[in-house]
Amino acid sequence: MIVIAAATIGAILGWRRAAGLGGTGRDRVQYAAGFAMAFAVVGLFATVIIDRMT
Repeated sequence: MIVIAAATIGAILGWRRAAGLGGTGRDRVQYAAGFAMAFAVVGLFATVIIDRMT
């Protein structure tokens, strides 16, 4: 669940970042995908850490 939420938040932030920089539609999609993947990895680590602690 954390991974999905992190990926969604990352995609939104990536889209907004590219839009703020004046990027085209392709730029926005690329930033959204990159941010989503990065945030998903962080969410995955957070999930593993939380699971190991309980």
